[in-house]
Amino acid sequence: MWTFESIVLVVAVFLLAGSVKGMIGLALPIVVLSCLSTTLGLKEAMGLIIVPGIVTNIWQALAGGAFFPIVRRLWTLLLASVVGVWAGTQILAVADPVILTSILGTLLFVYSAISLVRPQIPPPGKREWIFSPLMGAAGGLTFGMTGSYMVPGVLYIQALDMPRDEFVQALGIVFSLIMIVLGLFMSRYQILPPETALMSAGAIVPTSLGMILGQRLRYRLTDRVFRKVFFVALSFAGLYMILRAML
Repeated sequence: MWTFESIVLVVAVFLLAGSVKGMIGLALPIVVLSCLSTTLGLKEAMGLIIVPGIVTNIWQALAGGAFFPIVRRLWTLLLASVVGVWAGTQILAVADPVILTSILGTLLFVYSAISLVRPQIPPPGKREWIFSPLMGAAGGLTFGMTGSYMVPGVLYIQALDMPRDEFVQALGIVFSLIMIVLGLFMSRYQILPPETALMSAGAIVPTSLGMILGQRLRYRLTDRVFRKVFFVALSFAGLYMILRAML
């Protein structure tokens, strides 16, 4: 699998994904999955994001002074996400990759469309204690199957109306946990080959370089313009995955 061409592709994609994360603070997994799932395969692409995802999100989770308040608020979502990832990984181990790729394409398209339109999603209010575990389980299930936690996980966390810094730190906490759990379960179900794990570790280098580049570019491109271009491109990537799975 790991030819010279595929290694060059992985390095280029993680450089791009790191740049995007450096500019907007998220989207490393969805950039990697949208670029690599149709070339290397969904399972391989999911395996590649584990080590860079853990490293970058642990840093994001610890950067800020609200770690324990966030964990106290989201502990039911976190636990339910773990259960969801466990269930989703079992499906990943036996399901047809073509079907899962089409599901991923649909999720990316829906998330991009919602992000472009930016509707006001109502906060759960007093029903947060009910919705948090439900949304955590649903997000963990889709993450375990496809590597995407965006729908409904990230959309729900956005609806909690946290201050910006707390929201970014909350994403880091959630993604750190589910990335670690995904890696453990993929290893347990023998869908994370040692060579893929090694390549994932090596991907830390282009990811870090990309993040440095992205942080520098952040000040040269307005957030509004970049987000619009990014989500339009992501929606086309989602449509491409759906059409490729159907044909």
